[in-house]
Amino acid sequence: MENVNKFELKKSNDLQNAFEEFGYRFNEFGQLRHITTGAAYEFNVKEEDHAFNQRRYEALGNLVTDYVYDLLEKECGLKKRTVPLDAHGSEPTTFIFHSDDAFTNDKIVILIHGSSVVRAGQWARRLIINDSLNSGTQIPFIKRAKGLGYGVIVFNTNDNKITVKGGFRSIRGSECAENHANYVWKNIIIPKVTAKYIAIIAHSYGGCVTINLCRSFPESFQKRVFAIAFTDSCHNFVSQDLTASNIEWFHKVARNWVVSYSPLDSPLSPAANQEIECVSAGTQRHDLTSWMSFTSIFEFIDAKYKRTLTENEI
Repeated sequence: MENVNKFELKKSNDLQNAFEEFGYRFNEFGQLRHITTGAAYEFNVKEEDHAFNQRRYEALGNLVTDYVYDLLEKECGLKKRTVPLDAHGSEPTTFIFHSDDAFTNDKIVILIHGSSVVRAGQWARRLIINDSLNSGTQIPFIKRAKGLGYGVIVFNTNDNKITVKGGFRSIRGSECAENHANYVWKNIIIPKVTAKYIAIIAHSYGGCVTINLCRSFPESFQKRVFAIAFTDSCHNFVSQDLTASNIEWFHKVARNWVVSYSPLDSPLSPAANQEIECVSAGTQRHDLTSWMSFTSIFEFIDAKYKRTLTENEI
């Protein structure tokens, strides 16, 4: 365990074996546990060497990213689609995930994670490592959405560059989170997705990305999106320059589950810069807001969908 680099550089077709070489495995409950002791992940393996502990944690985190990608394909039945769509040669690329019916289903759910190290399929890496795959990943949301008959598209807004000799190369169209989402909306959602009804679940900075989508594509966005479930979103209507009509529309379709001491779904006063309905996520932890709101989110989406269908029939 002394040489962290061997884990950072490891390439394995069997990710479970890769975890086991690290000393851990996910048990039947989706919890990461030590192979020998059964204990949860321990960060401080070297009390006097924080840098080593951090490198070890980041190496494990990179392995988690690949593991979740693998689960999205094998357990959730999703497929990768490379972006940019017209990438050529050795140009750096990223990808999104989608269900088989994402381009033909009349209704879809789009999942947008927050900022930092998380990638497609994750809400919070810390939860995946220290709690479980259920609380930390989008997998339960994907399975529930598919079970309710929705197609699914998973954005990958933080995969913005690749490491090259002497620095980094940005991924065209995904230079930042907003660019990635805008590229996917413009080049995939608008021309290739036939769904009339789109719901969005967005955590933390994913809320800012969602607001930017509306500002960038107001007509197609507001025409097709019928529900937006934010989880402790950090968006700001004022700084993101939304028009009064944009804000009024968000009032109709969006709800934000935020950190609070109050029980789940308790009505709360929205922040002045957010101006949408806010309810308690039933937790004081930012990273847990998505998981704690899971059932309520799908009840909200289902109610919005039924209401939208009724309104369209009138």
